[in-house]
Amino acid sequence: MRSMIRKTKRLVPAWLMLLPVLAFGSGPYTLTNEWTLGIGSISDSSPAVGPDGAIFFGTWDGHLWAVNPDGSRKWVFSAGREVKSSPAIGRDGTVYFGSRDWKLYAVAADGKERWEFKTGGWVDCSPALAIDGTIYFGSWDKKFYALSPDGVERWTFPTGGPIMSSPSVGTDGTIFFGSDDAKLYALRPDGGKKWDFTTGGDILSSPAINGEHCLYFTSVDGYLYAVNLDGTLLWKLRTGGITESSPVIGPHGSVYVGVNDDLWKVSSEGKKVWERPGGGGGIEGSALMLKDGSLCFISPYALLIGIDSSRNYLWDFYLYGYGHASPAVGPLGTVYLPGWVSGVISMVALRGPATLAATPWPKFRGNFRNTGNAADGPRE
Repeated sequence: MRSMIRKTKRLVPAWLMLLPVLAFGSGPYTLTNEWTLGIGSISDSSPAVGPDGAIFFGTWDGHLWAVNPDGSRKWVFSAGREVKSSPAIGRDGTVYFGSRDWKLYAVAADGKERWEFKTGGWVDCSPALAIDGTIYFGSWDKKFYALSPDGVERWTFPTGGPIMSSPSVGTDGTIFFGSDDAKLYALRPDGGKKWDFTTGGDILSSPAINGEHCLYFTSVDGYLYAVNLDGTLLWKLRTGGITESSPVIGPHGSVYVGVNDDLWKVSSEGKKVWERPGGGGGIEGSALMLKDGSLCFISPYALLIGIDSSRNYLWDFYLYGYGHASPAVGPLGTVYLPGWVSGVISMVALRGPATLAATPWPKFRGNFRNTGNAADGPRE
């Protein structure tokens, strides 16, 4: 297995550094490339990190990977088709993820299948986990599902469009998700509808929950929304953005979100603070907030960029191409994301400056285990 692990150097091609929006120069922090592991296929799946430090992610060739903290392969599980869904890890170590073979899978910590559940369409969204172990997810079949921990359907909720938005669970158990019918839904744990909120376009992003205050999400109508937990509008900000980048929450309630080619910082009052160019091509992934107050995001040119809260450059790492995954971080500050390194499609581990920030929603899916549950806390 160790033969698949490659130690690499930080490489940024000269042509990239000539681009005005990306010519950052030398920053105050230099990343250490801990390891890269060849995975054989592009990945749009944002990694989840387990309590033991293992890293889990899906690939477009239909596999779920489990990687040990030292970069060695732990196991690989084969699904029927592409895996865009980001995995969520249960408290017992079970890994849940969706596939384009129309199924949601539950895989035990040893890599053996526990069960699979068939839907009527692709399962691209990432599942969310309730405190009692219920698994929530949507499908392209226009239905939203709740399953028991043993894979039995508890209820379904129909919407008017395919569901690609990954659900988020509030501290009171309310489930929030968007649909291509242009609505954001709030459901009770028993599947009953609390309310829905109508926008002017498909909702692809995953809602970020700001504690007991509100939640943030985007729509392809070109707005960033802040909606109170009772379903009333707090504010909306015209961005013009149409990507599926999901918001994350920084200190003092600030919101960070990809808007077409740029990363925006928005105040808790809904005012644009600044934008940071990413270089063109559209930012699809979410930013990652770190404990030292910095953040990082992946640019359309496959440059992982670290900045401070005032958008000043700190560090970068070039990946020579990538999917649209959001970066993840482990408890020791190691940043994980897929990309091309030295001509090999790989999972990359970079020793960064800090671990995950203790804000209400510091990364895509909210926490290390990707549970999408505000009650778990950002570092669980």
